[in-house]
Amino acid sequence: MDKRLQKRHKRQVERAKSRVKVSEPDLRTPEEIQAARERSGAADVKNPAFGAQKTPAFRGGHARVTTSASKTDTSG
Repeated sequence: MDKRLQKRHKRQVERAKSRVKVSEPDLRTPEEIQAARERSGAADVKNPAFGAQKTPAFRGGHARVTTSASKTDTSG
């Protein structure tokens, strides 16, 4: 790197270091955490962020048709 790029990189690194946010620890007891989870009404214990999915797993909401009449009809 030339000097100009080195200086720019150094400034960017310094700015990024100054913007770092340190998360605060959760000071609740395990009983309080469990009670909060129960109150939130999480539907799925394995993955509480998403809950029970009521929509199909595939995109678009419609099933794909893998074969069509025109492709299977070979007479002609």
